[in-house]
Amino acid sequence: MTAHPSPTTALPAGGSAARPSVDRLRPRRSCLAVPGSNPRFLEKAQGLPADQVFLDLEDACAPLAKPEARHTIVKFLNEGDWTGKTRVVRVNDWTTEWTYRDVVTVVEGAGPNLDCIMLPKVQNAQQIVALDLLLTQIEKTMGFEVGRIGIEAQIENAQGLNNVNEIAQASPRIETIIFGPADFMASINMKSLVVGEQPPGYPADAYHYILMKILMAARANDLQAIDGPYLQIRNVDGFREVAGRAAALGFDGKWVLHPGQVDAANEVFSPSQEDYDHAELILDAYDYYTSEAGGKKGSAMLGDEMIDEASRKMALVIAGKGRAAGMTRTSTFEIPEA
Repeated sequence: MTAHPSPTTALPAGGSAARPSVDRLRPRRSCLAVPGSNPRFLEKAQGLPADQVFLDLEDACAPLAKPEARHTIVKFLNEGDWTGKTRVVRVNDWTTEWTYRDVVTVVEGAGPNLDCIMLPKVQNAQQIVALDLLLTQIEKTMGFEVGRIGIEAQIENAQGLNNVNEIAQASPRIETIIFGPADFMASINMKSLVVGEQPPGYPADAYHYILMKILMAARANDLQAIDGPYLQIRNVDGFREVAGRAAALGFDGKWVLHPGQVDAANEVFSPSQEDYDHAELILDAYDYYTSEAGGKKGSAMLGDEMIDEASRKMALVIAGKGRAAGMTRTSTFEIPEA
């Protein structure tokens, strides 16, 4: 059967500048946070099965540790074995005195071994544009490929959420829009101290509007949507429940703060084997039935199910997630006998 393109490897449309051929929609089921000031954690993270690792210069680093942590991160990016992982550094936000030096030190020191810069507390598109311009200046100065390093934008307050559509369109470097629940909860005075859990007294999902708005901005611009952390790190069942809600909406992955959450995230944000097999069968069947040999049909039956172009689009999403997760199909489409 014909090989079908995966939506997880498509490149985002648009953008004001030509971009290198970079996989902007790489797998991010599990995005592991690692303190940039902790060499032991940085060493251990290399052996964990997380899709993405982000080395943190922001909340996970005390102010006095940040300058040295920049150099520690450069050392581990250049000398560590991050095979199979998307390599990201979260810098401090633009309202601090640390941001520009974070970016300059890390990108000049380890640019070829870095995939993305994560910018926290993004409030408007101009903050993304500023980071894009700084990255471009560094790339040109250092002789790096211009535009290869991506940007991940973290939404952590009401102003950022209100401007999320403009933020998502601010630069062709953007790869993900991330929900930062802890700061967001504080910014809107949410009555809860448990990050990622529902606030008491509200009978519905208090995060549904926030997550959907982020998801719509991401999908409208061919970006990935990533859910933020669940801080009760030893409650894996609670993590699965919260992650499952985001996955059901269509999010691509979630932050993990502890090795025990990695496998759970990878599982929750991958399709089941049954769904993956079924999606691949739909793609093969539709490919056959719309062909000359299959009768050039716009719709057809696959068992007891009618499939058409809409079915193909839905199947592409599930099949793409399965392929990105490295899944292997366990069934094949058989051409019906005449």
